[in-house]
Amino acid sequence: MLPDLDVIGFKYGIAYHSEFGHRGFTHSISFSVFIGVIGLFFSSYLKSSKIMIFSLLTFSTLSHAILDAMTNGGLGVAFFWPLSETRYFMPWQPIQVSPIGIKNFISERGLRVLQSEFFWVWIPAIIFSGSLLITRLSLKKLLVKNN
Repeated sequence: MLPDLDVIGFKYGIAYHSEFGHRGFTHSISFSVFIGVIGLFFSSYLKSSKIMIFSLLTFSTLSHAILDAMTNGGLGVAFFWPLSETRYFMPWQPIQVSPIGIKNFISERGLRVLQSEFFWVWIPAIIFSGSLLITRLSLKKLLVKNN
């Protein structure tokens, strides 16, 4: 959810379409890489390899932007900031765009958004994660059996 901290800009008069507005620079590839680099400073604290921390943070931050580009509303995502302020959507946009603000979310539209996100985001994520877990456990069991 880190990229969505950009919504604070609304409170300070930053226009949605600004490079510092919603789905602007915080949704870019460069911002995702920057977050991955920041994570490198915490690798010993997190007791993980630098490549693992960098990869996990970079790709998880970028996945937020990709999912936002799969929504059916808004102005798109500035993937290539600072090289370009152009905003993009994915060719396929099955996810209902979320209303901004908790108050606007508690509505019939908010329920439709939650259903859309459950179907297009959470179910695939659960299936993917479950598949990885099953594969990992199967490989571990196979390695123990062969040793």
